[in-house]
Amino acid sequence: MTTPDPVRIKLLCLDVDGVMTDGSVLLDDVGTETKRFFVRDGTAIRMWQRAGGEVAIITGRRGAAVRNRAAELGVVHVHDGVGRKGDVFEELLEKLQLDASEAAMVGDDLPDLPILTRCGYPVAVRDAAPEVIDVACHVTVAPGGRGAVREVVERLLKARGAWEASVKFYADQT
Repeated sequence: MTTPDPVRIKLLCLDVDGVMTDGSVLLDDVGTETKRFFVRDGTAIRMWQRAGGEVAIITGRRGAAVRNRAAELGVVHVHDGVGRKGDVFEELLEKLQLDASEAAMVGDDLPDLPILTRCGYPVAVRDAAPEVIDVACHVTVAPGGRGAVREVVERLLKARGAWEASVKFYADQT
């Protein structure tokens, strides 16, 4: 693997449970699943997109909550119910005509390893499995579902020199 270079990243891949959420699966009495997403992670995803970055959600669980949140955020590359995340990652790279070194992955558990070991910028959330932390070039201070995605986007945008412009977009809306 080449030395991780956050400046090269064009595609940000995200797991959902344990990354965009705290990893809890909430089921009501009739089996309806709900998820709780952290709003600042959503703001960061929009900032990344506004700066020209692509976002892909790649998750093993299938559900309307993920698709609804992705639609809210304008994420078009949504892959839920995925059994082999590495295969989806390879298809995305081909579709977007990107090299693996131009992709980041934020993960927390073993199913994320095929992407984390192949991408150019592997990130583990603070409360990730030890095996995930071992392959990460960065481990977030924030846990999954509580600002980890925001932290990664801020890091990537700062590396590009685009953080201030991203913040200015919101500051100018007064």
